[in-house]
Amino acid sequence: MSYEVDTSTVRAMSAPAAPPPTPTAPSPAPATDPATAPGAAPGARPTAGPAAPAAGPASHPAGLPSGRRARLLDWRVRFAVLSVVWGFSFLLIKVGTEAYPPFQVALGRVLFGALALLAVLLVRREPLPRGLRTWGHLTVAALLLNTLPFSLFAFAELSIPSSLAGICNATSPLWGMALSMVALSEDRPTRRRFAGLGLGFLGVLTVLGAWQGFSGVDGKGTALALLASFCYPIGWIYVRRTLAGTPGSPVAMTGAQLLVSTLQLTLTSAVFTSAPASFPLWPTLAVIALGALGTGLALQMQYGLVTEVGPTTAQMVTYFIPVIATAAGVLVLGEQLHWNTPVGALIVLAGAALTQTRPAARKPA
Repeated sequence: MSYEVDTSTVRAMSAPAAPPPTPTAPSPAPATDPATAPGAAPGARPTAGPAAPAAGPASHPAGLPSGRRARLLDWRVRFAVLSVVWGFSFLLIKVGTEAYPPFQVALGRVLFGALALLAVLLVRREPLPRGLRTWGHLTVAALLLNTLPFSLFAFAELSIPSSLAGICNATSPLWGMALSMVALSEDRPTRRRFAGLGLGFLGVLTVLGAWQGFSGVDGKGTALALLASFCYPIGWIYVRRTLAGTPGSPVAMTGAQLLVSTLQLTLTSAVFTSAPASFPLWPTLAVIALGALGTGLALQMQYGLVTEVGPTTAQMVTYFIPVIATAAGVLVLGEQLHWNTPVGALIVLAGAALTQTRPAARKPA
């Protein structure tokens, strides 16, 4: 979840999930605050709030200043680290739910994510956003982009493998494209995008083994994970319509949203769960890492990537997340892997990539 305005975008996001490609709205954001959602579509801007114009990807290191070449190598390392952090998020959720109720796992996630971003703001001496209207919209954004999806994924992983949850998360751009074609009049459907939607959902059916009557798949858990993925594009569209041009840096907007989500989940946990009787080491560390690394500091890393190499290159991290989530679930947690899971995941990713491509602009005659 993050906020960006790359000369013109506003969209909010939670991690990890890729936003649908949508045209951007003008924003008066300062040109020194980069930000993006994890995995924005090519040509689109991830997340909500102001951010800086992203530098285009540099694909020819030769001829660049030596400092620039060093940064080019550095972004590749950070890209790999970001892919691993977000890919392991679903494993961390699974480990966290072994000791804590889902609402408490989600609470720890947003709490430690907020603390990480507040620390950044403190170092920068940067204030949180102001205004009742802004905080009112952030309350809705927090519900749609953090409180609901984080809780739903935690509930889903009580009964489905973390690898399946990661693959369900990859359907977010498909839902987003379908919704944007309905809710955003400027995002016109094309045959290529319709084909991508069809291919993506065919991949979902492959993952779930539809030809076997979905045997061996927990329907409730899978539905919750898909619903969590569906929350993200609804939140992005809401933020695009309500928070475009709102003053404040991406980190400030994101940190404020996580603070609101922390309050929401604190109240929810107080009503529906009891205080933990103990704090087992590994589940506790998993929740802390999930929040501080996967929901807090990873966003900072993504902000830097989008500024350095542009949103088109930075968004490619989205396609590594389900691959890493599946590998982590199988190798670390010993989850079973059938042939249809990786094959279906590849089909989902191919469909998502197809929905996010845009036809090349025609050259003037």
